[in-house]
Amino acid sequence: MNSDTPVADQTDHPGEPVAVVAAGAIPWRVTKGALEVLLIHRPRYDDWSWPKGKLDAGETVPECAAREVWEEIGLQAPLGIPLPAIHYHVAAGLKVVRYWAVKVNGAQLRPDGKEVDSVMWCSPDRAASFLSNPSDVEPLEYLEKAHVRGELDTWPLVLIRHAKAKPRSSWTKAEGDRPLAATGQRQAVAVQRLLEVWKPQRVVTSPWARCVATIAPYAKASGVKVKLVEALTEHTHQRSPKKTAAAVEALFDKQLPIAVCTHRPALPTALKQLGQHMSQTLRALLPSADPYLSPGEVIVCQVARGSERKIVSVEQVKPFDD
Repeated sequence: MNSDTPVADQTDHPGEPVAVVAAGAIPWRVTKGALEVLLIHRPRYDDWSWPKGKLDAGETVPECAAREVWEEIGLQAPLGIPLPAIHYHVAAGLKVVRYWAVKVNGAQLRPDGKEVDSVMWCSPDRAASFLSNPSDVEPLEYLEKAHVRGELDTWPLVLIRHAKAKPRSSWTKAEGDRPLAATGQRQAVAVQRLLEVWKPQRVVTSPWARCVATIAPYAKASGVKVKLVEALTEHTHQRSPKKTAAAVEALFDKQLPIAVCTHRPALPTALKQLGQHMSQTLRALLPSADPYLSPGEVIVCQVARGSERKIVSVEQVKPFDD
């Protein structure tokens, strides 16, 4: 039996340890007003499914999803809304697969010829009839309902707490010049890899050294412009939280993928401002106690395109191990 072949028992047993973790995505597009999704055929298993695969060492789950989509069908696109994870049993034990939606904007898809030998665009109903694993229908149904609600086509807004800085107690110069610690420098590289999953086209940051250094690896690798905003510093936030809130609100203006980096003391204000654009259910997912985020940790909000700044999903992601 192949290791990915579902076995008869597909029930989800509470408390059962997960033996295999994988991630993937459901590619989608709208053609002549109709939603279509992309199925892949895997010759190894002779099945129809979604692009997915197991985590590599040191890889986060979102990074795995983006990599698998690239490797299997040649698509480089930011992940969209998270979809329900599925659980099923394989020979090794319980397997969990986390999925995201990913929009295909006319990109030429290229099956790798090994893992995937063909692809098929079709309606959600037709896709459901082709899927070899019944569990794969659940994220498809969620995606289709999101489309009906106008919450499938989104752009990402990523909030970052700067990576670990040198201790205040050991720094005698200006607070704005306090740099990243060696651990923080490694965290900044991990932040870069994670940001590449959502591909922000703009970066806004506090001009203090530790924030700039946190986003520098991504800015250098991607070539995006960085905007320094004084209202995101600790000092300005302490004097005028309203200015910090206004800077966060301005992130919505251009409706383009964006990342913003700030300091722990400013996080509650930033989170409160973002919370004004989401449902009570989503607000409950936001961290509500100090320190809110670990150094280098991120909150990813998906904002519905064409909406009045409506956030439709929230994810909290740590791009590294402690």
